[in-house]
Amino acid sequence: MSNGLARAAVRFRPASFAGTFLALLFASAIVTACGVLLQTGLTASVQPSRYADVPVVVAADQQVELTVNRGEDRETIAQPLPERARLDAGLTATVAALPGVAQALPDSSFPVSTTTAPATPPSSSSSSSINGPGLTGRGWSALGIGPGERLTEGRAPADGELVLDSASARAAHLSPGGTLTLTTPTGSASYRISGLAEAQPGSPTAWFSDRTADRISGHPGRIDAVAVRPAAGTDSRVLADELRHALDGQAQVSTGQQRGTVEQPVLHEAKAMLTALGASFGGVATMTAVFVVVSTVALATGQRAREFALLRTIGATPRQIRRSIAAEAVLVAPLAAAIGVLPGLALARWWFGELVARGAVPADVKLGVGPLPVLAAVVACTVTALAAGWFAARRSARMRPAQALGEANTGPGRPGRARTVTGAVFTAGAVAFAVVAANLTGATAANTALGVVLCFLVAVALLGPWLVRGAVGLLGVLLRAGGAPASLAVDNARASSRRLASATVPIVMVTAFCGTLVFLQSSLQHTAAEHVRQGLTADQVVTAQAGRPGLPAGTVERAGKVPGVSAAVGLRPTGLVYQQSDMLATATALGVDGDPAALPAVLDLGVRSGSLADLSRSPDTVALDATLADSLGVRVGQRAPLWLGDGTKAEPTVVATYSRGLGLGEALLPGATVAAHSSSAYPAQLLVAEAPGADRAATARSLAELAPGQLSVTDRQGYAAQADRQRELSGWANNVMAAVLAGFAALTAANTLVMTVLDRRREIALLRLAGTTRRQVRTMLRWEALLIAVIGLATGAAIAWTTLTPITRALTSSTPHIPLGTALPLAAGAALLCLAATALPGRALLRSRPTATR
Repeated sequence: MSNGLARAAVRFRPASFAGTFLALLFASAIVTACGVLLQTGLTASVQPSRYADVPVVVAADQQVELTVNRGEDRETIAQPLPERARLDAGLTATVAALPGVAQALPDSSFPVSTTTAPATPPSSSSSSSINGPGLTGRGWSALGIGPGERLTEGRAPADGELVLDSASARAAHLSPGGTLTLTTPTGSASYRISGLAEAQPGSPTAWFSDRTADRISGHPGRIDAVAVRPAAGTDSRVLADELRHALDGQAQVSTGQQRGTVEQPVLHEAKAMLTALGASFGGVATMTAVFVVVSTVALATGQRAREFALLRTIGATPRQIRRSIAAEAVLVAPLAAAIGVLPGLALARWWFGELVARGAVPADVKLGVGPLPVLAAVVACTVTALAAGWFAARRSARMRPAQALGEANTGPGRPGRARTVTGAVFTAGAVAFAVVAANLTGATAANTALGVVLCFLVAVALLGPWLVRGAVGLLGVLLRAGGAPASLAVDNARASSRRLASATVPIVMVTAFCGTLVFLQSSLQHTAAEHVRQGLTADQVVTAQAGRPGLPAGTVERAGKVPGVSAAVGLRPTGLVYQQSDMLATATALGVDGDPAALPAVLDLGVRSGSLADLSRSPDTVALDATLADSLGVRVGQRAPLWLGDGTKAEPTVVATYSRGLGLGEALLPGATVAAHSSSAYPAQLLVAEAPGADRAATARSLAELAPGQLSVTDRQGYAAQADRQRELSGWANNVMAAVLAGFAALTAANTLVMTVLDRRREIALLRLAGTTRRQVRTMLRWEALLIAVIGLATGAAIAWTTLTPITRALTSSTPHIPLGTALPLAAGAALLCLAATALPGRALLRSRPTATR
């Protein structure tokens, strides 16, 4: 009987299930998209290119790993490194000595730039150049690692010589015997071309002698990897296991597709980002979807209370009512979820494509579309619909038939005691989380604040009717001054607080979640922009032109001798890893080239204690932003436990703390320290302070001529504008997450509002029979829509503010920055959504004659 009732209800009253169907469809789409991104993050890989013909590769671990205690369990957490970790070159001999190894080839790379001198004829031995972004420098031992690499003409290079790839030589009209002037991490020099070699397509390469390559690479004594070829008859997998045992954690041994990760270490960061996006945001999105689906299904089930009451009066048992609802969910939910998978996959593909286009994910990574995210979306939607329907109908199902029929006519009473108590508990938990988060710093505060949002939203879902009644009581005094329609809207809202609560919850959710995401980013960007504008005091900023790896070696020293320059400081951007509680986090850092005592002339970092000049005392020193110093619990004179960019453990002495690190650098280190542990051996920026009375235009021309055709010179305003554009790009992910949540919540909010209005046929018909005009009914509906918008926006804004305050205080030492240009359109959009979602179905109801709906 129950299954027959369910099939009949779906077949003959499809409109009753339309709202539930749409809510489940939207929920499935967002869960599918997040699930696909999560699966991609867990399984992402790239095919090896350079190491395609080398079955085993030995390389350094590109992550910091830390084992922490979680209760009685021990868990290993990992954080991708900001820079490339390298191996000690002596490890090559250790690998080569193992049985079963036929070849152990050290592989290393470093960027090489060419000069802008015109090309010379092939017969000439004078200096020439190569057009394009430059070359990759390698040691001679690395020739033959890449597929097809071989010497085609000439001989191996001696010291002061190089072998050039044939394609670059042909393009520049060069041949053996010619001379090429190159800028390497150690400076510019001319090299004689001793031969030509085939390289991989699209990989311009210059091979130097091993001794020369080690000297000019910028990381002497360090290599990227060791390419291992097994001896005849040796299985590569067996050899890999023997290498892991012999090296005993000194390096990672990779085979198969893992070799592609050695070529592109950025894949570690991309996988971590995709996993966090799919898991963290997916968890929040799934939680939102569950809230919305439960609210929508409960509303749809509650609207059928009269139907269930009639079934009870003709003999249907409570068990049959519950089974009928379960059968309806099984009929509707899987179909809606299956259809929602298609837009979910489209959203995931668009999202992933944008991440690739912005360089956050390597282009070789493929989107991992599999059955698990689809199955998870269908199962989650079905289970949620089943649970929501069962809980919504249990009151009507267990009532006596006459009592159920009476409540169906008068509407449900106040929320039950269990619901009220549970809501109060979650409210207390949210307040407790907020207090705890306010006393924490950094990432710990951010993670704790997420609990604030979730607890508050659960509380709002449970205490929604009380919230609406209280808010209507406060606003009713003002609204009654708006005339009869406004007064009628207040009375209806108080009497139908549960109905309005169902429409208010999605507005609260979109405001709370999206407000937190959007205004956290705006707060960080605002503080970073302020730090850059207040902290950057340099008159000129010199950077490398596009395609160049950085400033040529010696630029900082030569810039200090330019007429009109009083101070010149080079900066090397890098990153640090540090431990906070039982988490690993990253911080931005700058290496200082030149005299640190000149820093105050180009940067006003707001030094709070110590002196930046003390960075010159020792390479084992660091200056920290005060917020980072607080997170580490260190002061001036103490040692800060850190991992440098390449994963080297260090404990430098803190020589100063400052307040303007966001947007500039949360740590300052000696340039030599950063250069030895950085992927790039070139400074990235040069800050210049002019002498009093200097000609700014002449100084800029002189600075550009330090390396003709390689440098760009701008002033501090131009640099600040460029930094603003870069921050806007980095905030794109947060804005997309907010837009996805906002779109989902907006659609479901509109869906819920339409359902609530269409359920009021009898009420509106009675108002019309009592003499109320169509205009008065439409005005009443508008006032109710504005009530919903105001209550939802105010409650969501309060939750967002409570959540944002501890995060922004921990990260920026200031209160949240909420630009009116963003907040007002969001609020106006929510209000217009409520008005439109009530006006359109309201007009449809008013077209019919009052007697037709009695």
